Parts: sequence; structure tokens; C-alpha cells
Amino acid sequence: MDFIISTLKIVLPAGTPLLLGTLGEIYSERSGVLNLGVEGMMIMGAVSAFGTTMATGNVWLGIMAACLVGGGMALIHGLLSITFRANQIVSGLALTIFGVGLSALIGRAYVGLPLPAKIRASPLPVLEDIPVIGEVLFKQDALVYLSLFLLTPLFWFVLFKTKWGISLRAVGEKPKTANGAGVNVYLVRYLAVFIGGLMAGMGGAYLSLAYTPAWSEGMTVGSGWIVIALTIFALWKPERAVWGAYLFGGVKVLQYRLQPLGISPNLLNMLPFILTMTVVVLVSAQEKIKRKVGAPAALGIPYVKEER
Repeated sequence: MDFIISTLKIVLPAGTPLLLGTLGEIYSERSGVLNLGVEGMMIMGAVSAFGTTMATGNVWLGIMAACLVGGGMALIHGLLSITFRANQIVSGLALTIFGVGLSALIGRAYVGLPLPAKIRASPLPVLEDIPVIGEVLFKQDALVYLSLFLLTPLFWFVLFKTKWGISLRAVGEKPKTANGAGVNVYLVRYLAVFIGGLMAGMGGAYLSLAYTPAWSEGMTVGSGWIVIALTIFALWKPERAVWGAYLFGGVKVLQYRLQPLGISPNLLNMLPFILTMTVVVLVSAQEKIKRKVGAPAALGIPYVKEER
């Protein structure tokens, strides 16, 4: 039982950066914009958070810096894919290549340096004493609590219970109809993409400030691609993203422990990339196929206001 509890306790931090990134990507794709630049935004968020925390000694300033950097990079993707109507797949891949390369350049000065501060576990009084559940859920750090108990319900509520959420979903399904109803399609898409960047940056910050509080080149290790896969797994719904993120987090924790059963960790690591290729296929698929899997009908399709 102690082994199970200790394993589950590690699964939540392992899944937290994936959950943060997936919540943001769900909003981006719900608006009709596929962003394959999540990996680049996460790695830039990680190095920005680490560098800012090194300079200030304040992890929250580090997290803010990561969010702003992630959001700024997302706006570049938005400018290319929304305003200039560039191919979203190409633009996203370029963003990832740019982010990975720039983070390696910036991060050279931080390799091997210890953080002056990091995000630590903050057990919740009373709740932490609940048998099993308290040990697993309520002896975590602030970002685990924030992502699980605040952001996930908030993202679900905004998406399905608010006027802006209705507009967001309408823009991702039938942008011309939404425009006819008075919705500013471009503005909604830009906001959704920006939110996606903020969340990806925060996910990267969690990696370098909490999960593995250090900086190393390529430390996201494909987390951004897993986020793309999880968005499909969650069927573009925030509440389902929780289960998917912790499932993949569990795979990440257990992958080497499964080797005695004959399951190669390399095979498990391939799954996110296989699912990412599935996204690319879906984007190019006919509307009928998209609807069968629940994908937004206008996903990957540039919107031109002059069209009727």
C-alpha cells in the first residue's frame, strides 16, 4: 500500500505540466486554431521561469515570466495563422523549432546552477490527514492544487456555461455563422491562442521550478507533443483532460518499471507522437470524419471574413 500511495503521489506532479498545457490547447483548438508549437512554448516557459527565478529569487515572478513568454510566442503563431492565414501546421512546427533552439542558447548559462527558490509541497491542514486520499491529493504543491481544483473547473465553466465560451465554440465550428451573429472571429481566436500560450508557459515553468527544479537542454522531453495528443484524448473537454494528463503522467512514472513485463519504454514514448500524427490527419480530414471524433469542424481552417 505504501508503494501504491507513493507512486500515485508522484503521478500528480508528473501530470501537472501536461494538464496545464492541455487546458490551454483545448481552448486554442476549440477556436479552430491548431498550435503544434506547444513544445516550443513550454521549453521557453521553462527557461524563462528558471532565469527569472535565478535573477529575482521569486518563483512566482518566474511563473509570470513563463506565462508572458508563452503567450507572446502564441501570438506570433496567431499572427501567422489567423491574420496572414499561413498553414497552421507549418507555423506551429516552426514555433517549436524556434523555441527549442532559442531555449538551448539562453539556457547555456544556467546549466548546473542551483535555484535560489523552488515550488515546494504545501500540505493542506486537516485534508492531509484523510487516509490515502489526503496523502495523494493534499500533500502537493500550489500549482498542482491550482491546476486540479481551480483551473480545470474554471476552464470547463467558461467553455460550456458562459457567453464567451459559446462564442469560442461557435468560432471553432462555424466561424461564418458566428460572424453573422456579431462575434468577432479574429479576436476570439487570438484570445484563445494567447490563453493556450499562457498555459503552455506555465506548464514549462512547473517543469523547471517544481518537478525537476533545474535547467537542462531539452528538458520538456516531448511534453508539448503529449499535450497535442491529450487534447484528442480529452475530446476537447477540460474535465477529461485531468484523467488523460494523470494517465500519461502515470505512464511517464511507470515506464521503466514496466520493463520487467517486456514492455519497452521506447514504445510507450512513441504513443504521443503517433497521436500527434493523428491530429494532423484529422485537420486534413473531411468535416464528417471530424464530427465522428468530436473535433471542431473548423479546426485548421483559416477564416476569411470576406467569404460568404
